[in-house]
Amino acid sequence: MSQIPAGGPDGTARVFHPSRPVFAENRIFAGDRLQPHRPVPSTACGTWCLSRGKRLLDVVSALAILALISPLFLVLALAIKVDSEGPVFFRQWRTGFGGKRFRMYKFRTMRKDAEKLKESLRSLNNHAPGSPDFKIKNDPRVTRIGRILRRTSLDELPNLLSVVRGDMSVVGPRPTSFDVDAYADWHLARLAVPSGITGLWQISGRAEVDFDERVKLDCRYIQDQSFWLDLKILALTPFRVLGGRGAY
Repeated sequence: MSQIPAGGPDGTARVFHPSRPVFAENRIFAGDRLQPHRPVPSTACGTWCLSRGKRLLDVVSALAILALISPLFLVLALAIKVDSEGPVFFRQWRTGFGGKRFRMYKFRTMRKDAEKLKESLRSLNNHAPGSPDFKIKNDPRVTRIGRILRRTSLDELPNLLSVVRGDMSVVGPRPTSFDVDAYADWHLARLAVPSGITGLWQISGRAEVDFDERVKLDCRYIQDQSFWLDLKILALTPFRVLGGRGAY
């Protein structure tokens, strides 16, 4: 059986055992463009993340949660509209499974011209200058209700729509706003499974963890993927959310 190593800049490495293709010819996508020169490592020893069982659990749990929290959706939508000018939902292109781009939905937590102001605030980025991640503590673009939504992670609830559509899973590596052009080759391993709403990154510090460390956590999740690991992550997520670490 062939093996594809996925390691970090510090020389650490994890071995992935390909078992099934991720996308066409097991290559990555940048937007709608197939990139044949940058292969995506296939999944690790297990195939839980690509199984029908996990997909079934994703759809059933997402639909059940959406039905239960529909009144909360209406309350949050009203609060967002009253608090600031702009749409209720924020739509953004994200990079997911196999490097394919998809539209992800969140509750809007920033002023409507936030993307236009991003470059002018880049010097305040909490991550290293070369990092593709962009996070600012006390971001001036965040609205009043937005700070509450981010603190409680309620802004992520519309991600459940992406789960139902098949663009995401409930548990998995978090999809990135930047595309694969910003990835180093060893980062590509995180694209071997569907993206998730929560994962090891969310329960390990979120915004306080830089992208390289985040990829290492994603690789660890892919290597150890199982129903029980997903259950453990789901059980820990509410406690991490209530703790508020890295939520800004």
